[in-house]
Amino acid sequence: MQVGLLHLHNIMRWVVIIFMIITLVRSFKGNRPFTSGDKKSALFLMISMDIQLLIGMYLYLVGAWGLKNIENQGMATLMKDTIGRFWAVEHITGMVISVILVHFGYAATKKDINDASKFKKLFWFTLIAAIIIFVTIPWPFRAGIARPLFPGM
Repeated sequence: MQVGLLHLHNIMRWVVIIFMIITLVRSFKGNRPFTSGDKKSALFLMISMDIQLLIGMYLYLVGAWGLKNIENQGMATLMKDTIGRFWAVEHITGMVISVILVHFGYAATKKDINDASKFKKLFWFTLIAAIIIFVTIPWPFRAGIARPLFPGM
């Protein structure tokens, strides 16, 4: 089951990235009326990130790289291990912060403010979340923590 969820977590990364790009592009062009399509792209991004977070939290709580790794090594030892620290602390912290930022961005779309402010807030919250996500994803070129671009590769 964990392997299947890990593969799903890998696939969901691409769903999140696609919705993130769509939301960034739509919110970057902020000199027009804010439409329901703009709000829906932010909503779909938020939903996909929430699903990704739930899968990731399960893997963190049950999998070998989260709490079990902390229990096995102890926090002091784990913090000296760059790979263990990435999985037990950095990855989860960056992703939770990103989810919170995306929620803030979506909340701005529901406020009774002018359209330019909605676009601006949505863009900046999503952009900062995207930067954090891209830094904390275990890309294939990252030594020691690398994961394949797609499951089974």
